[in-house]
Amino acid sequence: MRRTVFNEDHEAFRETLRAFIEAEVVPVYDEWFAAGQAPRDFYYKLAELGVFGIRVPEEFGGAGIDSYKFEAVMYEETARAGVSFGGSGVHVLLGLPYIKMLATDEQKKRFLPKFVSGEEMWALAMTEPGTGSDLAGMKTTAKLSDDGTHYVLNGAKTFITGGVHADRVIVCARTSAPREDDRRFGISLFAVDTKSEGYSVGRKLDKLGLKTSDTAELAFVDVKVPVEDLLGEENKGFAYLGTNLASERWGIAYGAYAQAEAAVRFAKEYVQDRTVFGKTVASFQNTKFELAACQAEVDAAQAVADRSLEALDAGELSPAEAASAKLFCTEVAHRVIDRCLQLHGGYGFMNEYPIARLYADNRVNRIYGGTSEVMKMIIAKDMGL
Repeated sequence: MRRTVFNEDHEAFRETLRAFIEAEVVPVYDEWFAAGQAPRDFYYKLAELGVFGIRVPEEFGGAGIDSYKFEAVMYEETARAGVSFGGSGVHVLLGLPYIKMLATDEQKKRFLPKFVSGEEMWALAMTEPGTGSDLAGMKTTAKLSDDGTHYVLNGAKTFITGGVHADRVIVCARTSAPREDDRRFGISLFAVDTKSEGYSVGRKLDKLGLKTSDTAELAFVDVKVPVEDLLGEENKGFAYLGTNLASERWGIAYGAYAQAEAAVRFAKEYVQDRTVFGKTVASFQNTKFELAACQAEVDAAQAVADRSLEALDAGELSPAEAASAKLFCTEVAHRVIDRCLQLHGGYGFMNEYPIARLYADNRVNRIYGGTSEVMKMIIAKDMGL
């Protein structure tokens, strides 16, 4: 389909990125998959490529381009190659918006140059073992010391993507008790140095998919966090989290669309090469109908993904629109990838084939960033229901 979302700069970046993936990722991806994470030094290569600094202001070493379109290209190209960039996605998509929105000038001077260079990788720690989507129910606490110089952080987080390699983690913690009329009150955000005494990384979690992305449990035992590392104002963290959920959900939606598009490509190539009963699988009418139906769904998902990208860049992507895009694109990807795997037959169940890994990777899209059920609640509320 004809697209207007990308220009010549984006396409030039696409060519550079595709060559980088072929040279630096594809040859070693099986090793990453077996290890359960990308190596830490790979993130320095991404930094050298400039991907961490695209949306960072020039004064801090970035390109100063206030657009998510280059990230959209990254979603498409990694999916196309059947690879990922490990846990580095949260560094830019989740970490950067909070720094840009909440950090003081002093904090930006401390944080952003190292963010761009890859010297400090960032992650976001919201979810706790007993809370899931109920962020207002979090138990992690941050108590201000008597002398007012630091907070004392105690608690635990789980499902933290990028948590193994992270050098700084934005930790959500309670600084005040919830109010009777507002249980969301009392949450604050902290840019926690992972080298702090009492901070520990627990298990590197063994996931169904996203095998090259390091996901960890974190624990905090009397961790001293300087007051200078509070992000934004005390007790307003829940509102900050809500502000940035739209961009997070856009990222999941766009990634899901890109995965669906890649699945159709993988299936098309496979059925054209695979021979059954003396004929290529592609020659059977059922194959043609299945891929045609999948392509139609991908076309629709692309339109939704592109529209939400334009709205995000314009600062107009509402929570309900982001939820709608996430719900639609992730459900489309679920259906398309499943049908494309079926066309691979038994080989589709083998991890040596990209479609198998894609199938496993895709499943979490309907869970993290808010489940499909939560997305429906947000959309229904926006409808006045």
